[in-house]
Amino acid sequence: MRSLSIAATGMLAQQLNVEVISNNIANMNTTAYKRQRAEFQDLLYQSERRVGSQAADNNSIVPAGVELGLGVKTAAVYRITEQGNLTTTGNQLDLAIQGKGYFQVTLPDNTIAYTRAGSFQLDQNGNIVTADGLKITGANAIPSNATSITINQSGQIFVSQQGQTQLAAAGQFSLVSFINDTGLQPLGNNMFIQTQASGNPTIGTAGNQGFGTILQGFLESSNVNTVQEITNLISAQRAYEMNSKVIQASDEMLQTLNNTH
Repeated sequence: MRSLSIAATGMLAQQLNVEVISNNIANMNTTAYKRQRAEFQDLLYQSERRVGSQAADNNSIVPAGVELGLGVKTAAVYRITEQGNLTTTGNQLDLAIQGKGYFQVTLPDNTIAYTRAGSFQLDQNGNIVTADGLKITGANAIPSNATSITINQSGQIFVSQQGQTQLAAAGQFSLVSFINDTGLQPLGNNMFIQTQASGNPTIGTAGNQGFGTILQGFLESSNVNTVQEITNLISAQRAYEMNSKVIQASDEMLQTLNNTH
């Protein structure tokens, strides 16, 4: 019976759906996390009577054939890149991007990764780094005698030093945008790398056309909507149960058939 395998594909699809939803819920407090959505497609159809074929010798055309679907498959897990809420922290090295763009992070192999999670820190050399100690592109080392760090909306970095009244420049954060943000490959640790699907990065200055602004003392929160995720979870659970009922009903039908022979 085809219904057994069809229902099995439905259960596998809803299992993946629940896994995507659970990952969203798990990251509801992850800085700059972008929620994901599973998308599905129907499988090939088995034609028992092809639509549009001739019905008989009188050349009449079949208006509606017999096309039996074979189930469902996962098409993609789509990342929704809408802006998360901005929360104030008061930390001078917490940065949020309001609008489009990513910070550039230098990985240990000197390749560039991209992140919107702006919870930065200083390392032992005064470099602005991520929580994993990876350096942020564009920022100079902060002097040890610096008393405060100021970062404007364009990403320019200034420091005030003891005994000096004028602020000293300490670099410039540049932002990067992609024509297809969803095509970025996630690395974990709130970072992404480019792929052929994302296209090549466009580097620009915060506040310029096509790029967001940088806000100091803020962090972008996850864009996960907990009410929506719980609703989606209940819907996926019910769909899983319904597919399991199809398997149970098919098994009972086969059992009935066996008992008649």
